[in-house]
Amino acid sequence: MTLTIKLSEEQATTLEAKAAAEGLSVEEWIKKLAEPARATGRPPGRKSLVEVFAPLRGMNLDFSRNKSTSRPVDLA
Repeated sequence: MTLTIKLSEEQATTLEAKAAAEGLSVEEWIKKLAEPARATGRPPGRKSLVEVFAPLRGMNLDFSRNKSTSRPVDLA
């Protein structure tokens, strides 16, 4: 697929600088941004909370807070 994007000179310069900072051409940098793993905003190798807790699914764990652990306070 070929896409054509019209950018101002300032925008083009910014994209070129960002691509160069990663050692990539603008085309390679944009392809990297378009990868599905990048759509999450997480760096590669990082898991979402859903992925972290997936092994616990269906175990009926109770994560509610025990409200009786505090001590009474006399404010008089």
